[in-house]
Amino acid sequence: MALLPILTVPDARLKKKCAPIANVDGRVVKLMDDMLETMYKAPGIGLAAPQIGLLERIIVVDVSEHKEGAKEPIAMANPELLWLSDETCVHNEGCLSIPEIYADVVRPKQIRVRYVDRDGSVQERDCDDLLARCIQHEVDHLNGVLFIDHLSSLKRNMIMRKVTKAGR
Repeated sequence: MALLPILTVPDARLKKKCAPIANVDGRVVKLMDDMLETMYKAPGIGLAAPQIGLLERIIVVDVSEHKEGAKEPIAMANPELLWLSDETCVHNEGCLSIPEIYADVVRPKQIRVRYVDRDGSVQERDCDDLLARCIQHEVDHLNGVLFIDHLSSLKRNMIMRKVTKAGR
């Protein structure tokens, strides 16, 4: 496995919509494994392909406690949100592509997602709480949406000024 470089704002690739994966083959499985290794090392709980510069619909997530042997990685190709609950919740989010920045984001509390797993099988999964939030955050990346895009323009502009200033 290999550690991959994580893109940060304002890299334009983070704002692009990703293309679907034709099939999950050896290249995609290796990419999923490399993405998981990169995510764990960062450390993070989710990573999307555009964050490593690939405009493909692949995400990996793991919201387990990360105790030795307790990892529960989920790798998804072509994830599609089929249902979002009307019930929402607000939580503080961050992103590996916007280091050291956190903000409260409102998202649906529960989701149903369809995806292709690392074996090439189509799966559907109902998720709630942190897993639902993490999958929504990563699917947003596949559509060129960052978590700060869910904030008011005033808050988003303040964050981008802070990021730009820190980058100097």
